[in-house]
Parts: sequence; structure tokens; C-alpha cells
Amino acid sequence: MTLRTSGLLFAAVLATSGAVGAQETAVQTTDPYPWLEDVTGDRALAWVREHNAKTEAELAATPQFKALEGEIRAILDSDAKIPTVEKIGDHYYNFWKDAQHARGLWRRTTLDEYRKPNPQWETVLDLDALNASEGAQWVWHGADCLRPDYRRCLIALSPGGSDADVTREFDLVTKTWVPGGFDRPEAKGRLTWIDPDTVYVVTDYGPESRNKAGYARLAKEWKRGTPMAAATTVFEGPADNAGYGIHAWRDQTPGFQRDLILHYLDSRDTAVYVRDARGTPVRIDAPDSAEKGVHREWLTLELREPYAAGGKTYKAGSLLATKFDDFMAGKREFDVLFEPDEHSSLAGATWTRHHLVLNVLQDVRNRLSVLTPGANGWTRAAFTGAPSFGTLSVDAVDPDESDAVWLTATDYLTPTTLSLATLGKAPEVLKTMPTFFDASKHVIEQHFATSKDGTKVPYFIVHPKDLKHDGTAPTLLYGYGGFEISMLPGYSGGVGKGWLEQGGVYVVANIRGGGEYGPRWHQAALKANRHKAYEDFAAVAQDLVARRITSPKHLGIQGGSNGGLLMGNMLTQYPELFGAVVVQVPLLDMKRYSHLLAGASWMAEYGDPDTADWDFIQRFSPYHLFDPAKTYPPTLFMTSTRDDRVHPGHARKMAAKMLAAGKDVRYYENIEGGHGGSANNAQAAHMSALAFTFLWKTLGGR
Repeated sequence: MTLRTSGLLFAAVLATSGAVGAQETAVQTTDPYPWLEDVTGDRALAWVREHNAKTEAELAATPQFKALEGEIRAILDSDAKIPTVEKIGDHYYNFWKDAQHARGLWRRTTLDEYRKPNPQWETVLDLDALNASEGAQWVWHGADCLRPDYRRCLIALSPGGSDADVTREFDLVTKTWVPGGFDRPEAKGRLTWIDPDTVYVVTDYGPESRNKAGYARLAKEWKRGTPMAAATTVFEGPADNAGYGIHAWRDQTPGFQRDLILHYLDSRDTAVYVRDARGTPVRIDAPDSAEKGVHREWLTLELREPYAAGGKTYKAGSLLATKFDDFMAGKREFDVLFEPDEHSSLAGATWTRHHLVLNVLQDVRNRLSVLTPGANGWTRAAFTGAPSFGTLSVDAVDPDESDAVWLTATDYLTPTTLSLATLGKAPEVLKTMPTFFDASKHVIEQHFATSKDGTKVPYFIVHPKDLKHDGTAPTLLYGYGGFEISMLPGYSGGVGKGWLEQGGVYVVANIRGGGEYGPRWHQAALKANRHKAYEDFAAVAQDLVARRITSPKHLGIQGGSNGGLLMGNMLTQYPELFGAVVVQVPLLDMKRYSHLLAGASWMAEYGDPDTADWDFIQRFSPYHLFDPAKTYPPTLFMTSTRDDRVHPGHARKMAAKMLAAGKDVRYYENIEGGHGGSANNAQAAHMSALAFTFLWKTLGGR
């Protein structure tokens, strides 16, 4: 498996223009709203309910809103969506939500049934029924099932959608919880199988067991029939670490069983250990910044920085492969499986039983190839039958037993298709997402804007074929720009129905900070260079205006999480470029962010505000850049009370500060939902309808 890190993992939309330097802005350092950081405090929640009601009264009271909400809900609940599956033993499992199952069903079928237009499914666990019986609001967080018989599973459930969850042991044969089985109380952490009577437990044992970011720093071995408190510590990370904590598991691949421990050093870097015969963790001596992959006899390294080894220096962004045992024995001989250039980066590498599928981005367009190791090195071949359009992704069906992969293809206007492909043979199309909106009148184009420093920044635009280039088209600009996460074309029924079908123009900016051109694209906008991501976004907005596609009063932006921070900076630094701003589950108070929930884990991305880093962080802290004397575009803040990743206090405090200054601001906070903003389809539809209704109202589309 590839041991990947993750960032905030929430996308959104945005736009920009003209930068603000520290010398031009008097940064505010006092905080008048610390009480809004009390997540469930009576005073704070009273404020939330008051402003929720005002937003609902303005945006949600019309028949048009109800109609849009209903259309988006119907898309989310559609029985015709593609049910993605995971092979567990002889069955194919799917987690499914629809109108009758708001919280979802975990269900299974056979491959022969799955091939049919309307497969017969066997329900394994009904979350709505479970919630009714327990008086709970569980949200599905996944299952880990023990091979080779796959009878016992460790199921994670979150109360209301937060990152914190519980883990319970489940029997796939009886489809019941195991009496007296493994049961981990609510916390940020996980259980993973070692053998039928032993698990690794990573969880919260109290303040001393948490790192600086609030994640568990201990991995323990827990034996069946003993209390969790008696579990034996096998790894301990330092208390002052600010990463995502620890992950420990056993690689159950027959003939290649290994016990591995992944230690997140920060939001990017990792250390990986393999336990030796005595159980002692032995570090894999590869660069912390590299993504380490272990599969059967192979070790792969995806480099984020240049790597000198064995008398050679390997380029950042390259993918290297070597024999695992040879590497652990001290050898440093690698095969270079991929090396980037100015236009390409590695989007992913997927192992099957005998092959490795490379997914390469060339100017943000996917290209697939198949690599095969042999006695004389690696050979390369084309991926037979790979679609020539859109975003392509590949996932192995069963990397230990077959060379079959799931292949998905999509773009902004083409419903997603799912194919089953055995490498070397033509893919078999199994499922096609239905058409949720009329895309016949639109086209997709890719353009490049020139940023302030001369960098060419790609962006995709979806617009009506008969678009009049007169600057009046209501346009929605979306971006993220962080944590090496790429924004790729994908089919969205909600965007299509709520925006494109109504005549709007939709734009996605591939700004620096993301992963569209690999590590160099990400690292170009880290810490003191964060402003480059904002300059890129501004350049895209300005290019749209220069092309007469839209104009500032008709240009709206939206973004969430790190994209919410982007929106906050667009709002405060480039207000003249936009007619409306939607800010979702955002970071905004960058002086306090590292002290709120998981914020400390992102200091590798933004810097540490309690050090001299504040000199540059303050230049992209929207909460401090806000100037009550300035004019700002209409703004909608949206967040979730249950978000235990990005604190809702960011959005609350920024909205309160702007409202107190008489600015045109709306606020809506979902009481459930976690970092994704919603816990079920009804909530997701409501949140989307609020955002689209606000944008249409303010951008002059209706």
C-alpha cells in the first residue's frame, strides 16, 4: 500500500486581484470574540441560531429555493447513482444513501449480480435502524475486515460526522455486533487487525497520550478479553509533535506479512517503521518527505524533494522502486519508474498482482501506463482501452490475487463511468452515472492565466456554447491551493443543476499550493510564499474579466477548509474583483489556528504563529486583515458545529466582526456534519441550495 498523508481534504471555490502587503495593512491583534470559540456554549449557540434564522429567512423561504433544494436532494438520493464497491472476500460491498436510508446501508452483492443493471443487494448493516434502536446519530466511517475468512470486521462510526469516532467488532456471517468484542470509545483514533484475537489500538488515553495537535501519539497491542487500558505500548511518538498521529497495522499479504507503523510528523512528512521479530520498530531509512509504498517484495518512494542515495541524486517528483529487503539491508539501488518534467506530475500509482499502473497528469490531464517488473528490469506498456477524455482514476480490485482494476472516467459535462479492466484487455463498462442536468448546451475549455510572477496557471472553464463575451455571465470560480491536492474535472449533478443548467459559467483554478504539477507546485506556495496561491487565483479572475466572460459584479467565488482560507484572503485582499463570496468550514484566524482543534498539524503548510513566522502569517490572516473602513462584496459563511478538524470559531468570529462593522454578511452553521459540512443527503442538499441561492441573488443571474 502507499502510505499517503492528507491535508484538510475539503474543496471549494474562489477568485482574486491585487495583493496587500504588510506595510499597507494595519494588522489587528486584539480579539473581541473569543467567546465564539466555545463550540457548544449556550451564548455561542444562541448567536448561531439567531444568524441561522436570519439566513434561512432571507434565502430559504421562497418556492424557488425549495425547488432547487428538492432537485439537489433528488440527485443525491438517486437510486441510479453508481454504487462503488470494495471486494471483501467473495462479495462486493457498498455503502449507500438514498431517500429511504438517510444515514445509509452497508450492503453486499456478487460480481455477477453487480454486472446487472439492477443488482440484488443483501443488507449487512442499516445505520438508520441502528440509530433508531440506540437513539444515536451515527455516521459511517468505514470497516476493516480480517482476512483470510473476512468474518470479523472493525466498524468505525462517528457521532454526527466528527473526525472522532468509535470502533466496534462486527460479525459478517451473523450480521450482528460481537458480544464482548473489541469496542473502542469515542476518540480520534482507530483499531486495526493483527490476528483474530489481537488488534492495534490508537486512541485517546488522556492528555498525556495526545500530541500537540490533539491526535493520539501511542500505538498499542490489545489482546481480546483484556481491558483496553491494559494494552501494551509498541510505539510512542513525542508529545510536542504536531502531525496527524499514529497508524499501525499488519500487512496481511500472504508470504509478505509485516507489521507497520506510520508516524505523521506533520501535515506532509512521515516516518514509517517495520516491527522486527522481537517487535521492535525499525525505521525505514527513507526521506521523511517521501511517500513510502510497501507491496509484496517492493518498496516505492515518491519523492517530494531531491534524494541523494547510492551515488546518484533523484529528482523531486520522481517515483523510485527497489526490493524492500535489499533496502532494509542497506542497499540503495533504485529503478526510476517516473520522472516529472515541466508539464507532468505523478497523480497516482496502483499495484495489481503483477503490475503497477501509473497515472500521470500532463497539464492537468490524465494519462495511464502499465509497468511490469521482470528479471531484466521494468517494462512499460500502454493501458489498453483507456478513455482519451476527462479525469481517469484506477483502483485495484484485489492486488494480492488479480490484475483487475476499477477504472473511472469523468469530466464536468460527462456522467462518470465505471469499468472493470483486466490489464492488457479492453475494459468492460459496468456502470454509468445518469444524466442529472442538460449538458448539451455547454463546452469545456482549458486556459492559462499569467500570475504576478509570470507563472502560467491553468484553469478549466465550463460555459454555454452561445456565451456572449460581454462581461455579464454569472460566473462561479472554485479553487483550493493547498496540501498538494489537485483539483481535477469531475461530474457533479449538484453543480450542473444548481449552476450550469441555469446558464451560469463554472471555473476551476489549478493554483499553486495544489498538486497539479507535483511537489514543486505545492512547495511554491508554502508558508512565506502563501501569497503566490492568492496571486494565482487573482490572475485567473482577472483573465476571466479580460476575456469578457464576466465582470467583478457577476463573478462569485466559493471555497472550503484551506479553500475557505483562500476565500477569506480573496475577500480581504481582493474585494474589488468579486460580486459574492461563499466561505465554507474555513480557517480565518491564523493567529489562533494552531491552538484550535487539529490546527497545529498544519504548521508545515502555514507556519507557526507563535514564532517569528507570524511576520508572514499575518499577511494572509483574514481575521486580522479585515478593515471596517473597506467595502466588501456580499458574503456567506458556512460551517458545522460538529467539525472537529477546523474549528467553527473561525467562521463565527469573522462573521461577527464583519456584521458589527455593518458589512453585507450572512451566516449558517449546520449543527451536524463534521468537516464535510453535512451528515446526510438532506443536510447536504440544504447547504448547497443556500450557497447557490445566495450566489444567484447577488450576481444578478435572477
